[in-house]
Amino acid sequence: MLSKPPRAVWDHLALVMQVGLTFAGSLLFCFAIGYWLDRWLGTKGLFITIFIILGIVGGGYTVYRQIMEIDEEDKPGAKPKDNADKDA
Repeated sequence: MLSKPPRAVWDHLALVMQVGLTFAGSLLFCFAIGYWLDRWLGTKGLFITIFIILGIVGGGYTVYRQIMEIDEEDKPGAKPKDNADKDA
């Protein structure tokens, strides 16, 4: 019988999935905007190229922020994140 994997395995798996989906979502969203603009303005790939580059940069930056946020939480003596402060 297989034993249940430790919680850390699930936490790391969730992080990898979150990072991948964030990057892919950003890229697909920007691709869709570029595709729509190219069709609307009659250009051939100009806006797709521009918005794919923006999607890669924006997705990469968002992924970097997510990883740094988790890294800060894992440091010893770090304060727990309080979601109430974000609304203010």
